[in-house]
Amino acid sequence: MGKALVAACAVFAAVGGFLFGYDSGIISSTIAQPKFIEYFGALSDAQDGGVVSSFQGGAIVGCLTVTYFGDMLGRKRMIFLASILALFGSALQGGAATVGMLIAGRLFAGIAVGQLSSTVPVYCAEIAPPNLRGLLSGLQQWMLSWGFFAAQWIGYGATHSTSALQWRFPLAFQVLPALLLTVGILFLPESPRWLVEKDRQEEARATLHRLHSTGDNVDFIVSELVAIQDEIQRDRQNRQLSSMSILTKPSWRRRLLLGCGIQAFGQLSGINVNNYYAPRIYKSLGIDTSGALMITGINGSLGIVENTIILLLIDRIGRILPLSIGAFGMSSSMLIVAILNQYFPADSPHTNGNALRAQVAMSFVFQLFFQPLGSISWIYPAEIFPTEIRALGAAISTTSNWCLNLLFAQCSPIALGQIGFKYFYLFFAFNFISMFVFMFLYPETKQRTLEEIDALFERSDRSSATKEDGPDTGDKPVPQMEAAYAVHTA
Repeated sequence: MGKALVAACAVFAAVGGFLFGYDSGIISSTIAQPKFIEYFGALSDAQDGGVVSSFQGGAIVGCLTVTYFGDMLGRKRMIFLASILALFGSALQGGAATVGMLIAGRLFAGIAVGQLSSTVPVYCAEIAPPNLRGLLSGLQQWMLSWGFFAAQWIGYGATHSTSALQWRFPLAFQVLPALLLTVGILFLPESPRWLVEKDRQEEARATLHRLHSTGDNVDFIVSELVAIQDEIQRDRQNRQLSSMSILTKPSWRRRLLLGCGIQAFGQLSGINVNNYYAPRIYKSLGIDTSGALMITGINGSLGIVENTIILLLIDRIGRILPLSIGAFGMSSSMLIVAILNQYFPADSPHTNGNALRAQVAMSFVFQLFFQPLGSISWIYPAEIFPTEIRALGAAISTTSNWCLNLLFAQCSPIALGQIGFKYFYLFFAFNFISMFVFMFLYPETKQRTLEEIDALFERSDRSSATKEDGPDTGDKPVPQMEAAYAVHTA
């Protein structure tokens, strides 16, 4: 079975990413639907932000629960718990009778997606062989793109309804992927690294054999298990794990900063301002709701193609080069949009049609250059932490994403109302800064096992602490592991 089983497990677990993308994308069209406005009344900017940001607030809570329960329950049971919450939150949204009920449904759905966004990339990273880890860990963003795609086209199709289904059906549709994940996760194997951490060695060995066996690579599986055991044993000798232990060790603190940084830059790029408030932004350009949803749907469709290409290349070209190029492209497109709208505003008596079309085109350019960051922001935190703090580190990193997501969801409608497209200068600056941060502060991790990545950070830590004592003689990747891996990937 080998690679086929690994791929199937990763794709199925990444249904959580579909929920993430769908719930993030559907709200922008829902709150703009005429029947929604007729039912709930016109929402103020603050209410708009509250309906949208309740999802992000729930996601923060979800991430924080993973910091405590993630290692206790394991990856599989954590995903199952999240899928149950997603079912409940989706049903509550679809049946909402008041704004408060809608907000509560989005809160529960947010808790579920926060748990999934912290756990699914970790699960995929821990079951994947090194040469496929970037591809499989990045499936979260790929499925997120599919979720966003479905949200935009379902939202667009719903505009043709003349009943309450115009907004109820798109919200209730989330029940289907949540139910699929709830049932399907029961049949997936647990992470072998988590099993070793819990001293369930035989289960870990059997799971590794199911996931990575090709019939003639017994040495690789044995060496992989030994490397996992050695890494966990080494760290057990040096610490008592608690929620604050991640701050006690220099290399762990550095990894946490890198993980939080790449997640934060995902939000500071401005991606979700475009996602959540696309109809409002396009309306300011003179485009009606139906046209705005069609443009966003086309953009989402292209995003799937673009993300697929990135995932197929990510384990060859690495993480840092595409991140840097993407940051430059995003900063450039944001700058162009801000300048064009400043000098050729849509509400001007002498509207420049070419300038307006160029602003719409820049949203497509931005989406293209966002794809590397969109994928790698989930891959990188899932692979840089050692096993025993991987769930904790990924959860804290993802929390930084959701905290900024909440901030922009709540404040963006107010900012767009007060300063308009000048708001985009902020994202130009953040994207430009991130380009240099990625180039000079983030180490490359492609084609390394998770244990080799751990050794890379540990050697760097020791080298910094003892650079005056001579050359580094820290741990190197296990020789038999290197040899076995070479045979495995040949």
